[in-house]
Amino acid sequence: MKTVVIVYRPDNIAKKNAVELAAWLKKKGIDVRSHPQQSIRPNIKKIHQASMKKTDLVIVLGGDGTYLHAVRMLGGEKAPILGVNMGSLGFLTETRKEDLYSAVTMTLEHRMEKRPRAMLEVKVQRDGKVISHATALNDVVIERGPFAQLISIAFYSEHHLAGEVKADGIVIASTTGSTAYNLAAGGPILHPDVRAIVVTPICPHSLTHRPIIFPDKQVLTFRLLNKEQRAFLAIDGQSGGDLHANDEVIISRAACDHYILRKPSQNYFDLLREKLKFGERS
Repeated sequence: MKTVVIVYRPDNIAKKNAVELAAWLKKKGIDVRSHPQQSIRPNIKKIHQASMKKTDLVIVLGGDGTYLHAVRMLGGEKAPILGVNMGSLGFLTETRKEDLYSAVTMTLEHRMEKRPRAMLEVKVQRDGKVISHATALNDVVIERGPFAQLISIAFYSEHHLAGEVKADGIVIASTTGSTAYNLAAGGPILHPDVRAIVVTPICPHSLTHRPIIFPDKQVLTFRLLNKEQRAFLAIDGQSGGDLHANDEVIISRAACDHYILRKPSQNYFDLLREKLKFGERS
């Protein structure tokens, strides 16, 4: 590997680890770069978007929020990410801080598994024109924001009406994001190898609305039903702007996958038990 980018959580402990890791990598002759909006040391250059294609590896020191920040930085490029947990839950950053150097060594020796994760493509269309375009690793959320009233949303699969829901909002999650907001809203856990998108209402005002799993080859469209209402769009926890009554949110599987690095011995169900206490009896 020639070029490694380090992205760290903005706190003193994570930055200290970033400085030490950068020095360790440079001794091995590796070109170390930082996130465009971060600084590790004066002798560490910041990565630029034009150089992103040449990146061989991204190392994240932080939690899942920092990991998603690094995914946005990549902008669809195929460099894999090694996530080292310095946050709380750390479902994406599953490598323990104590195992940082052993995991990086295994990565440099090509002994880690590079596993693809499906991403979502998100388009907002207004009056027939696309006004925003983004990708998400975890989820897309349409929510009522600070307004007290519920919002009414219709959603379509391949232009066929799939349902209408009155709720605080709706979560559209990838398999990776199924263990995030989707799970908290009562949605199912999807194994990352499943080719699916799950749609889960947030606090629906009905006993009949339940999460729905769609094949990820289908295009899903979401519209507000009430012309007087407004809603807000969040993409992987970041603001995606306001939504008006005539807007369409169009979601499909992205053409590019994301690549996550894991030890060959790691198992998804072990991760569920470790992080979420899945299957444990109280």
